[in-house]
Amino acid sequence: MQNYLVRAVGKNDPVRIVAVTSTGIVEEARRRHGTSPVASAALGRTLTAGLMLATEMKGEDLLTIRILGDGPLGAIVVTADGKGRVRGYVQNPSVYLPSEKKGKLPVGTAVGKGMLYVSKDLGLKTPFVGSCELVSGEIAEDVAYYLYHSEQIPSALALGVLVETDEHIRSAGGIMVQVLGDADEETKEKLSQRFTSLQAISGMVDQGYKPEDIIKELKIDFEILDIYPVAFECRCTKQKVEETLVSLGVKELEDILAKEGQAEVRCHFCGENYIFTREELANLLKELKKTE
Repeated sequence: MQNYLVRAVGKNDPVRIVAVTSTGIVEEARRRHGTSPVASAALGRTLTAGLMLATEMKGEDLLTIRILGDGPLGAIVVTADGKGRVRGYVQNPSVYLPSEKKGKLPVGTAVGKGMLYVSKDLGLKTPFVGSCELVSGEIAEDVAYYLYHSEQIPSALALGVLVETDEHIRSAGGIMVQVLGDADEETKEKLSQRFTSLQAISGMVDQGYKPEDIIKELKIDFEILDIYPVAFECRCTKQKVEETLVSLGVKELEDILAKEGQAEVRCHFCGENYIFTREELANLLKELKKTE
């Protein structure tokens, strides 16, 4: 199934809705990082949340979610943009924990207590950064809590990742409902009840639900504003890595050349390895010395 995102608004209810299927994205992350089931679930939920939060970003603007918990997974970092591109990693991808309930991975335990940070790089001198304490480590509740307390947007999120027994990703997706400022209490209560009555997102995606089908489960009239594909895509290139090596300076590059004979740089976000041979390093040094 193609991974894509739908943005919509209620026709008669003052709500903004985003739904996304992200199975292929989470599987790509699992393949690249070799994540365990609980790490796949935590990272997959965060990748999906990143896609939904980034729908308000424009052009090359970038949104970053950092979850810094004291659980065994360590940090989870995800970046996404308004074009449906997302990437991310978990600090300790090989953590295995027994399920707390049948069929439920212990994501909250794996994440632990700590902080959630959301930064928005809008091309200004300083990015906007908001934060909140983690309330559960289950990701969806934490992001909703952040949106309400840091950005004053009443929101409800459901995120799901279903992992096969062979550790491949069977299904993944999410939905976010945000209540706009002029909603009355009756409307809020109605939407809350309908949202909490939704079946598990991963189950719906596994059954073949598309993003618009998930939105229909809210039982409200809605108008689709936008539909676009989403993908795991990293911005790293060998040229960017080369620029990083050059920034180390002549002495550091000489040390690498003398001690290692080559340089190998691994991108945290996508796991891609970039190797610079002895000849390539020597050429970089030669060009760098010309500029000094």
